[in-house]
Amino acid sequence: MEPVLTVKNLKTSFMTSNGEVQAVRGVSFQVEKGEILGIVGESGSGKSVTSMSILRLLADTAKIVDGEVIFGGNDLTKVTNRKMREIRGEKIAMIFQDPMSSLNPLIPVGEQVAEMIRVHHKELSKDELNEKVFELFGQVRIPEPEKRYKSYPHEFSGGMRQRVMIAMALANRPELLIADEPTTALDVTIQDQILKQLRALQKEYETSIIFITHDLGVVAELCERVIVMYGGLIMEEATIDDIFEHPKHPYTLGLLESIPAIDQEKANRLSPIPGSPPDMTKPPIGCPFAPRCPYARQICASECPEYVNINDTHRSMCWLLDPDAPADNNPFYSL
Repeated sequence: MEPVLTVKNLKTSFMTSNGEVQAVRGVSFQVEKGEILGIVGESGSGKSVTSMSILRLLADTAKIVDGEVIFGGNDLTKVTNRKMREIRGEKIAMIFQDPMSSLNPLIPVGEQVAEMIRVHHKELSKDELNEKVFELFGQVRIPEPEKRYKSYPHEFSGGMRQRVMIAMALANRPELLIADEPTTALDVTIQDQILKQLRALQKEYETSIIFITHDLGVVAELCERVIVMYGGLIMEEATIDDIFEHPKHPYTLGLLESIPAIDQEKANRLSPIPGSPPDMTKPPIGCPFAPRCPYARQICASECPEYVNINDTHRSMCWLLDPDAPADNNPFYSL
């Protein structure tokens, strides 16, 4: 079976007054039908820019420098703007991080969801559109759909606004749903409800989901496979079990060690990753994590490693996994 989405060597940059910011530097991955793929990493790792590149929702200063995004037999980096408008919302939909800034505060939420359907199904009458909105509101557990149809975004809680965004994204039953940190601004109770809702809807419609987050706990609950990004590159890709049980990249290890454990003693401090992310106007020629890595060797700073396939579903780029890499006794960085 063909994957729903194939991204090949994607490179996206921002042209700024300080120079070219190489936000994504050669990312390749696939999304299978009905799969929930997680993309994790720190702020600035390239997660959101990757998703925006897929939908071509980049700022005017941004440019896809190289690569392919194959969806439905088309390379989305090359199709016309008109074709992309047809794909957005119907074939590929997106849930944004902040629903308050994504929803129009001057238009009732029901009308905003109806507009998403109307754009792609002009043949539907007003009554038919309303019925579809009521049905969607019921599916995402918005109570009293007929009454809330005419409510404005400010009359909803954060969790309810996010449910409206999910209803809007699912309005046309897309093949692929991109969720860009949709639970970040929500409390843990509402976050849990939203995650369960996404999984239930994914099972019902067999929709593929790319779930972008910095929270590995959320990934563990929702995703089947995980991509770990840093410095505009994929550091590691594996199933959820392998990422948590058999992580191979030092950055993945650092992320896992920075998560508080439920049985952790109060006296024990978390282990943060020292240092700061790289300056993407001058990205490192070697491994981008080398300046922060406690295991870094001299070669880590001078050459970027190739991917090593641990098994059919697990790959990682790290010189520690290459048996032929020079094993010097003096690490390039001493942290």
